[in-house]
Amino acid sequence: MSCAFSQCLIVYILDLAVGYLTVTLESLPPIVIGDTVTLKCNFRTDGNLREIVWFRVTEGGSAKQKIFTYDAMFNSNFSHMEDLRRREDLVYQSTVRLPEVQMEDDGPYECHVGIYDKASRDRVVLASGTIVLTVMVPPKSISVVAADCPAPFNRYEAQNFTLICIVMGGKPAPMVYFKRDSELIEVFPSIMEGGGGQSQGRGLAGLRGSRPLISRDLDDTKLKKSLSLLDQDQGKPPRLDHDTPGTRGTGKTGGAGEEPGALGEPGDVEGSEPSPTTTEVIPETVVSREFPRWVQSTDPLYYFQHRRQVSSDGTMEVRAMLTWSLNPQLDNDALFSCEVKHPALSMPMQAEVTLSAPRGPKLSMSPGKAKVGDTVRITVQGLQISSTGNMVFPEPLFTWTRVGGHLLDGREDHNGRELVLERVPAELNGSMFRCTAQNPLGSTDTHTRLIVFENPRLKKGRQHFVADAAYCNEALELTTMLLMLAVTWEMT
Repeated sequence: MSCAFSQCLIVYILDLAVGYLTVTLESLPPIVIGDTVTLKCNFRTDGNLREIVWFRVTEGGSAKQKIFTYDAMFNSNFSHMEDLRRREDLVYQSTVRLPEVQMEDDGPYECHVGIYDKASRDRVVLASGTIVLTVMVPPKSISVVAADCPAPFNRYEAQNFTLICIVMGGKPAPMVYFKRDSELIEVFPSIMEGGGGQSQGRGLAGLRGSRPLISRDLDDTKLKKSLSLLDQDQGKPPRLDHDTPGTRGTGKTGGAGEEPGALGEPGDVEGSEPSPTTTEVIPETVVSREFPRWVQSTDPLYYFQHRRQVSSDGTMEVRAMLTWSLNPQLDNDALFSCEVKHPALSMPMQAEVTLSAPRGPKLSMSPGKAKVGDTVRITVQGLQISSTGNMVFPEPLFTWTRVGGHLLDGREDHNGRELVLERVPAELNGSMFRCTAQNPLGSTDTHTRLIVFENPRLKKGRQHFVADAAYCNEALELTTMLLMLAVTWEMT
């Protein structure tokens, strides 16, 4: 024994005088919200039970809420414990059942047991144990959005594209990962600017590295011309600089051994086959801009960011961001999914989107037969549908222009799903309006012509005005004639 003899002797005397009491609580696994849980408190003693009290600890341990009490003085179901002649070890168990646990039930619980002092029944000896109940909450919602959208399309400059997976209401925080075309994406950690947030290291291997993205169905003409712009001398295609995924590319390649300013210089596409339909020599700079060099023929590098934030109800909000250099030729119609694993879920949650360039939007005009002076609304009708039949993602940017002139309010263009023309004049009759729908994957135009009819009410008002003017003229002429007659009469 490690204690001194005098100390051990005191403990022995106390044990003879008081009896011994040990309290233990059975451990619990995390409980899913809505389930029923039973808290179990086991205690061993050779003394006589006085009371059992259960507490729920709140406010960080500064307060306790009594949830169950057993008093041996007023209960007879444990009367055998009052038998002073029994001195053998007795083991008892007290249980508390919590039905349909909620978030507020999460936290520590204490079991307090009291026995009578053997020397004096006026004194009670207490012992206690603590257990922590952990309540898990499955995520309530999952969604995938595109950062910085709606955004315009730029065929001449590489763009870094970011998908954001938002998971709400989980506790503890779930594990989030991305897939492309149902295959797990290998990701690289992305350094957060300013050191904010949390970054997650390289995770969830399983890349489609053995299968190049160039196998996706593409237009042969575009494919050949895009491949002809790759650096054949280096043995591998140039890559956009991915060291700073949060910034947009500049259109310059980042391949090893390439000199700055090489984009568009003569000789860059030397040896490339001209299109069979080409009938004249096109300057190399034009070819380079029409078929950008940043178009890649291999898998891009995916960068991953992971941020967590505690909500007011104690659950977690998780934002997982996937960033890569967008390739409109290869990424169009690509299926990306965000999947979530959580211990409170029997199977992963999933949200998926298909990247797609917009098709020609359908336009509706109200009123259908516009008259001079009416307010005309030209609206993008319903949701945009992609070539695969799905909703266009990311959200398109709609830009309105008037062919051959300015809009009615003098502006050159207007952004939004609706164009409003206040009190249209007759001069707008026959005007053509263009609606351009674009997102980072492509652009398309749709035109509509405005036909303005005469307004009967305005025409009637003009007729009344003309009649009144004619009547006034006749009256003026009659008055003039009468004055002339009067003057002539006086002279005679």
